[in-house]
Amino acid sequence: MNQITLSKLGRAILTTAVITAATNGAQAANVSDEVVRIGVMTDMSGLYAAQNGPGSVEAVKMAVEDFGGKVLGKPIEVISANHQNRADTASSLAREWFSDGKVDMIGNLGPSHTALAVVQRAEASNRIAISTGAATTKLTNDECTPNSVHYVYDTYAMANGTAHALVEQGKKTWTFITVDYVFGRDLERDAIAVVESNGGEVLSKLSHPLKTSDFTSQMLTAQASGAEVIALANAGGDTINAIMTASEFNITTSNQTVAALVLFLSDVHSLGLETAQGLMLTTAWYWDFSNETRKWSERFLERTNNMPSDAQAGDYSSTLHYLRAVEAAGTDEASAVMAKMKSMPINDMFATNGQIREDGRMVHDMYLAQVKTPAESKRMWDYFDIIATIPAEDAFQPISKGNCRLVTDTE
Repeated sequence: MNQITLSKLGRAILTTAVITAATNGAQAANVSDEVVRIGVMTDMSGLYAAQNGPGSVEAVKMAVEDFGGKVLGKPIEVISANHQNRADTASSLAREWFSDGKVDMIGNLGPSHTALAVVQRAEASNRIAISTGAATTKLTNDECTPNSVHYVYDTYAMANGTAHALVEQGKKTWTFITVDYVFGRDLERDAIAVVESNGGEVLSKLSHPLKTSDFTSQMLTAQASGAEVIALANAGGDTINAIMTASEFNITTSNQTVAALVLFLSDVHSLGLETAQGLMLTTAWYWDFSNETRKWSERFLERTNNMPSDAQAGDYSSTLHYLRAVEAAGTDEASAVMAKMKSMPINDMFATNGQIREDGRMVHDMYLAQVKTPAESKRMWDYFDIIATIPAEDAFQPISKGNCRLVTDTE
């Protein structure tokens, strides 16, 4: 692989990888700058790095390699950077990538506040942004854009799956521990809607700042509430720390249920099955679904020493879908590519009959899962039992209930 350097990117840690292939005399197509550039903007070393991070970069590289390294006879370049979970850094970097760097598409984007910053830059520059690492439904509601796609999961789907299952089990009283930024507030709101619409009651709501290491105060207060469910409306390192605190106070083995509304494979790997066993979760994808998912995941494991998360699998799938759309459109011009992305179904190792709606939401089946006990697990990374499939039409917010300005007819 060759290395390239882009100017004015000193505010973020930048790694650039170039994947090239000979044009073999192919006829020139309508490709800007004679190259299709894909940027991966993600958390490379912080709270969400295990779910996204370097693994997301590797997944995008795998997609480019599997596509053949070129599109419309032109080389494909992959660049990556650490937005450090700062919206201002993400916004500045996106502006520079789109203008000076001539980047055509930026992927991953997570978490929510950084993704919201990037999609606005994408619209202003008429380029494409695909969010696989963010969860806020704002991306397909009041802050939707004609240039962005929300690909893997969102707070509505995560809350709808886990909260609905627990309320159906008769767990009616809830206390929330919520990270205090847009993602946590959206997740809490969506879960409360499910709880209350099914006859449940919210006893209390507790908040914490991003990157909290000590959850003693929140857990003791939640324990004292007597709620049947202590719901964690956070993610990544915050979820891990909260569950570890609950375990230390024996809450996870009591008659109270700790519900991690967003729980990833990497979180369970960090916690260990002894601590995480029995937790219910909603996931967009799991490496052990099928022969196809296992084969791809083993390739990913060889390259990264980790099994892929659902976001990383989404990075692979969304990159392939983008490149297929460029090929079908005959150009890398954003509006033409987006039209193809929305018209073409997604059938690959990530999704079956996935479809990008008018509001940018990629709808696909979601899955209700439960963390295995140590005795049930047959090997490392064998962590989830898939309990139920949540059909796409039930998993995601109906487009008629959203407020995306792009939606012209919700029947």
